[in-house]
Order: sequence, then structure tokens, then C-alpha cells
Amino acid sequence: MKAIITDDMPMIYNKFRRLKALIIKEFFQIIRDPSSLLLSIAMPLFLLFLYGYGVSLDLNHVRLGLVLEDTAPDAQSFADSLTKSKFFDVSISRNRKNFIDNIINGQLAGIVVVPSYFSEFRLRQDYAAPIQVIADGSQPNTAAFVQNYVNGAWQNWLLQEQINGKIIRSSYISPQTLYWFNPELKSRNFLLPGAIAVILTLIGTLLTALVVAREWERGTMEALMSTPVSNAELLVGKLIPYFVLGLISLLLCFVVVVFFFEVPFRGSFLMLIFVSSLFLFSALLLGLLISTAAKNQFVAAQAAIIMAFLPVIMLSGFIFEISSMPPLIRLITYLFPARYFVPCLQTLFLAGNIWKLLLINSLWMSLIIAIIFFITSQKTVKRLD
Repeated sequence: MKAIITDDMPMIYNKFRRLKALIIKEFFQIIRDPSSLLLSIAMPLFLLFLYGYGVSLDLNHVRLGLVLEDTAPDAQSFADSLTKSKFFDVSISRNRKNFIDNIINGQLAGIVVVPSYFSEFRLRQDYAAPIQVIADGSQPNTAAFVQNYVNGAWQNWLLQEQINGKIIRSSYISPQTLYWFNPELKSRNFLLPGAIAVILTLIGTLLTALVVAREWERGTMEALMSTPVSNAELLVGKLIPYFVLGLISLLLCFVVVVFFFEVPFRGSFLMLIFVSSLFLFSALLLGLLISTAAKNQFVAAQAAIIMAFLPVIMLSGFIFEISSMPPLIRLITYLFPARYFVPCLQTLFLAGNIWKLLLINSLWMSLIIAIIFFITSQKTVKRLD
């Protein structure tokens, strides 16, 4: 039985040959370029350790001034609950005036005042806490933490006094707070998954934009334009090598985050690869679009930072809560793939396979990929003007 050979088969074969040659050429260029390996291997590790150790939203050893106007045993007992806490570094004085300059100069985050009538106050009648908390309002987040931490220390002290029989409460109902998905409230557990989005943006957009812009500057892109390579083959040939490089960085990040920093991973690894692949494609296409429009490394780097790097940090929910942003800014966040990718990462690591959230965000990323691919293919033309 003879094989059927159509006129299209040589054409398809030639397309695959050209695409294979482009991909091999890009891989060799990545291997020969130290900056590509630095950005794809060394930089992700640096960022992970930076976010893992250097950046933390948890407050430990908050510097407090404790004014003990009352030195009775009850007051001393409450003072011990503060000084022995791992959250506070406490300085004690009998006069609040000694701490005023310190809080003005930023040397203290707050002052806790135990008034002279503390022990005489009728705690056994379940009155409100006769303590005063003064926090530095120039740092609102820190001030809120100080208020909450001191209130928590106060509640723990009351509970301990009740257990010891020193306080008779009229109500034995004690509310208990339960935190799902991140019981210890470690900021590392949601910072590091979000850092993966920053790393893939670094590889996908910034690296691709710089490398292709460098080809325009060196004239190698003009040489490609003179070949029979089509626009689609050129785009795919540029995408695949850096896509593979991005997946290698993703696996490296996954190993470090899960096994070194011990961040829990409760979702599907295949789903992680899938959503990361979608985000990588969008980042790569954006990098190609920037480099095609800019054709200059400096301009391409600036555009990549503004269009990709800053949005993934500021408009994705990675650090800043989207729900607290003004309505106009919240609408703008929907234009960036990171706005959908970061929730997928945090869900897969901390909550598991929440399919409705993962699929909806994946559909939005796919739509953005289609739009960017269309714009990039229209912008990439085989002429030198």
C-alpha cells in the first residue's frame, strides 16, 4: 500500500525545519549569554531568599514603652505578661514623660500605660481594661499591630488570672479565633507563592524584552527577516526556549519554597504547571511585544518594568489588598495577568484545588494571552522600518 503524499507535506516539513532551527538557535544563545542564566537561575534564588528572610509582614520584637504607675502585684503580673512575650521588647519606667521623646523619634512603636488605680479597679466586676495604649500613628499598620497585640496580651492575662482564681468573671464565654489555610499567620506563607509570580515576570517579560531588543541593536533580527521564516514561526521560535527556561525556574522555586522554607502546598502540581504556563505565555508575549515596539534595550527595560514588573507587585494582590484600592484602580488590575495568577498561586499553596477560582482565573489569563498574541503578531512585520 503506497503512502499518500500531498503538496502540503513538503511545506509543513520545511516549516518544522525552520522552527526547529530557530529554537536550537535560541537555546544556544541562552547558553552563551551569561545574563540570561543569571536572570533565570541566580536571580530567582536571590528573590526567594529576600522574600523568605528579608521581607516580612509579621511584627516580632516590637519596641514598647511600659509605664508602670502602679507597682502592686496585679500590675506587676500584667507587666510580666508583656515583657515575657516574644512579640515585644519592653522598656519600663514609672513616668510616661520618659518615653515621649522616644516615640516622637521613632525609637518606640507605642506606649502602654498602667495607671496608678489599676489594682484598685474592680476587675472582678468585669469592667473594661484600665490601661492606655498610645501608638505611633505615622505608621498606621504598625500602630494597628501594637493595638491588637497589646489587646491580645491583655486578654491572655485576664484568662490566666481567671484560671488562677484571681479574677471572677460574670461571663465564662470566651471567643476563640480560628484562622483557616494559614493558622500561624506567617506572612512568608503567602509572600513566597506571590514571589513566584515576580520571578516568572522577570524571566518572561524582562529577559525576553532585553534579549530580543539586543538582537535588534546587533542586527541579527534583520538577518532573520531576510529568511523565509514567517511571523508565527518567529514568535513561536522565540517563545519556546524561554518558556522552557521559565518552567525550569518554576521547578527550582517550587523546591526551595516547599522543602527549604516549608511553605505548605495543598493543591495539584499539574494545576500549578498549567496556570504557571498560562502566565508565562502572557509574560513572554508581552516581552516580545515590548521589544518589537522599542527595539532598544534601555527603552525595553523601562517599558517592561512599568508594564509588567510594577503591576505584579502593586496591582496583583501580592502585597497590597485589591479590595482596599479605589474603584478605578481595581478596574485597572483586571488588565494584568498577575491579578489572576497570584490568587491561583496562593490558593494552590495554602488552600488546595479550589476549581472554580482556578478555572475562572485561567480563562481570564487565556483571554489576555489571545489579545497579546494578536497584537504582537500584528506588530511583528518583516520589514525594517
